[in-house]
Amino acid sequence: MNENEVLAEFRASNALLEGHFILSSGRHSPVFLQKMRVFQYPERTERLCRALADAITAKFGKVDLIISPAMGGILPGYETARALGCRAVFVEREEGEFKLRRGFEVSEGERVVMVEDIVTTGLSSRECLATIRSYPCELLGAACLIDRSNGKADVGVPLVSLVQLDAPDYAADDLPPALAAIPATKPGSRDLKA
Repeated sequence: MNENEVLAEFRASNALLEGHFILSSGRHSPVFLQKMRVFQYPERTERLCRALADAITAKFGKVDLIISPAMGGILPGYETARALGCRAVFVEREEGEFKLRRGFEVSEGERVVMVEDIVTTGLSSRECLATIRSYPCELLGAACLIDRSNGKADVGVPLVSLVQLDAPDYAADDLPPALAAIPATKPGSRDLKA
């Protein structure tokens, strides 16, 4: 899949939104990718994740385990692992830190790739990767469907993406006037309270 085909999947799912959005990083952007609108279609998710699996194999070779951050990385992590023929597990927050729970284990020497949905600043990815590094595995790198930092986010390992998107984002106190004039919405899931 090329970048246009990937973005076409998002557009066809009404998942490429324009307006004024507060991202999970706290930064503001006129563009939001509502990936769950894509993930509601198994056939779209399968196509995207098969393409990501192909890119992962081309970059890293054989993979034994995919680890993803909850919540947004679970579906693409699982579907990518399915395409790779390997296991998929996820980390979730416990007392503010990512941890493997639910009896998930990482075996010594397993070849691991972290799979994320969308990377903006790389914060969630870096936190997930820090957890992975605490296990005796071989961390190969990371992968995501869309890198909305356009290659600028440093996650600390090689990052494979299907799309490098140049989607602007701004600090809350440095908004362009046109963006500041639009009421902001926060569509992501980080910081939701139970």
